[in-house]
Amino acid sequence: MERQQQLFFSFACYFYCFLVLVLALLPLSNAIESPQYTVMRSEPGMEIRLYKESSWMSALVPGGTSFEKSTKDGFHRLYQYIHGANLNSSNLTKTAPVLTSITTQSSHESNYVVRLYMSAKYGEASPQPNPELNLVLDKWRSHCIAVRKFSGFAKDDNINKEMEALVTILGKISGGKPDSIEGKGSYSIAQYNASFRQLGRLNEVWMNVSGFAAEGCPS
Repeated sequence: MERQQQLFFSFACYFYCFLVLVLALLPLSNAIESPQYTVMRSEPGMEIRLYKESSWMSALVPGGTSFEKSTKDGFHRLYQYIHGANLNSSNLTKTAPVLTSITTQSSHESNYVVRLYMSAKYGEASPQPNPELNLVLDKWRSHCIAVRKFSGFAKDDNINKEMEALVTILGKISGGKPDSIEGKGSYSIAQYNASFRQLGRLNEVWMNVSGFAAEGCPS
């Protein structure tokens, strides 16, 4: 009986290690396209990235009171778009991240825009979304973004804390000049993983920053 227990625990240990290895390699084997950038400056808990020009399909969710609900509502429309709800009736290349931009209107209300990066292969020819989805294609110029990574699930009860931590770091490296931070009432949350994934999740807080951030950033 003792021998059987030892074999069982050995098998369980090997299986667990195998599962962890598979989950660790999963992002590598299923790599999907993301917007291209160059790291211009790196600090503990934050980095400044210079992003190349990019295109994003955007879903406006006005007057939202919840980050999680607004992200779900906006992404539902974007999901339909990439799975055939476009004038070409085509399935589009999957990309990351799903980006939720938050602009505070009052203490109880914010505007949310949920965006999905469009693969560079489409260039200027991204398929038109079906009109009922109420989506808009946004084209972004090359610009610098301050980024802070965090793990787990992005939720209403933790995104503000991560945003405030990023603002604190930016304040230190800018010499305490708050005007160096563009649009202090707005920020974005980038989510890179599917909702069913439990381990190894990656999220980021994004904030636009002006020329102070690093040499080479557009002012």
